Amino acid sequence: MPMKQPKRGRLWLNDGSCVRLRPQHRNHVWAYDFVQDQTRDGKRLRMLTVIDEYTCECLAIRVVRRLNSQDVFDVPGDLMVARGVPDHIRSDNGSEFRVKAVRQWLERIGAKTLYIEPGSPWENGYNESFNGRLREERLKVELFNKLMEAKTIIETWRRHYNTVCPHSSLGYRPPAPLSILPVDLASATGRLQPVHPSVESNLMVT
Repeated sequence: MPMKQPKRGRLWLNDGSCVRLRPQHRNHVWAYDFVQDQTRDGKRLRMLTVIDEYTCECLAIRVVRRLNSQDVFDVPGDLMVARGVPDHIRSDNGSEFRVKAVRQWLERIGAKTLYIEPGSPWENGYNESFNGRLREERLKVELFNKLMEAKTIIETWRRHYNTVCPHSSLGYRPPAPLSILPVDLASATGRLQPVHPSVESNLMVT
């Protein structure tokens, strides 16, 4: 039997408001975080994951050898061009997220930052849950030979997670199921393949 976990109280501010901001609609709160793994030769892999907390959709996973504050500009920036600017972006207190240039950029475009308390990963529960699933379903079962192989396998898993995997919080539906155009409409528009905006827009994120 698993050991009983102690109950955790919520963190409250002096004015009585709760630190935790719950998402109310699409693009209300995005969350991003880093995940680390390695290839067969022992070289490090780092991943920047971005999710929409309301829809549970994984918007992007950038897989590279090194991640820095520039990636914190590039990945969300590409997503905002296609999807619009979120109201809030939640992250931990890592130096890449708290660098002054990143905070000033988010302020200029109108996105508010939500930094969790140090040592309180449950405040970023949506992203922590997703990262745990990524690790259990892909990183722990795959031995990556090269960086490109890791990128391909992880991107394939991301699309499967968005379009096929059911989520209990969504009524056991996937976050972004594929939409198939009727044959007559597909012929008229010239599209004969399954269409989903998030899949097409995420092709720009590498």
